[in-house]
Amino acid sequence: MALTDEQIERYSRHIILKEVGAKGQKKLLNAKVLIIGAGGLGAPAAMYLGAAGVGTIGIVDADEVDLSNLQRQIIHGTADIGKAKVKSAKETINAMNPDVTVKTYRQFVTSENIMDLIADYDFIIDGTDNFPAKFLINDVMAKKPFSHAGIIRFKGQLMTYVPGEGPCYRCVFKNPPPKDAVPTCKQAGVIGAMGGVIGSLQAMEAIKYIIGKGDLLTGRLLTYDALKMEFHTIKLPKDHHCAICGDNPTIHELIDYEQ
Repeated sequence: MALTDEQIERYSRHIILKEVGAKGQKKLLNAKVLIIGAGGLGAPAAMYLGAAGVGTIGIVDADEVDLSNLQRQIIHGTADIGKAKVKSAKETINAMNPDVTVKTYRQFVTSENIMDLIADYDFIIDGTDNFPAKFLINDVMAKKPFSHAGIIRFKGQLMTYVPGEGPCYRCVFKNPPPKDAVPTCKQAGVIGAMGGVIGSLQAMEAIKYIIGKGDLLTGRLLTYDALKMEFHTIKLPKDHHCAICGDNPTIHELIDYEQ
């Protein structure tokens, strides 16, 4: 299907890029990305993917907007306090770009529903803030490509997994840490703009995957220290003994770890 005149104007800065062009923009318009978590990471990721013209964006989140979210979760506004985050996110994306179909899932991710949630999507954005969800996203037997990220205080990290390419999340982080061993953002704090930096990078990884251009963060962990203004890339070896993607996997069922 040819791009409309309005789409040509809306995405003109994409289309003039030789790496994107009309062909790449059509790929974006036909793509489906699922964002799990409409918080500090998911908010900027969703907005940039929506602005980019990703045709279908799914958003999974069970929470409502509260005042403490607004310091970093830029997809929500003061008027959205008390509203379901998925509803607020959908309204913001559609107000910005009516080309995008936003599907909302007001629920927590569990072993019971994650297979159904991810089934129709091409790429997953892990915008969650807890280890049980991160391991569940990694371990789904369907093996969808996804971008993992985490932020706390003035630091952030991200990596991308593509089936058959490089290590998975569990190759690097074998098991969830013991309860209360790692503080949450609620406990330790996080600078608001950190979500914008790392969440935007997650959106970039999704876009590169969709258009098939550039080098993804497969086999690499990108870390960012905002106070030192330093990025570092750490090479990650694949673990052939990994319980999920190793030569002889030992985990054959999805696990709901205790939060």
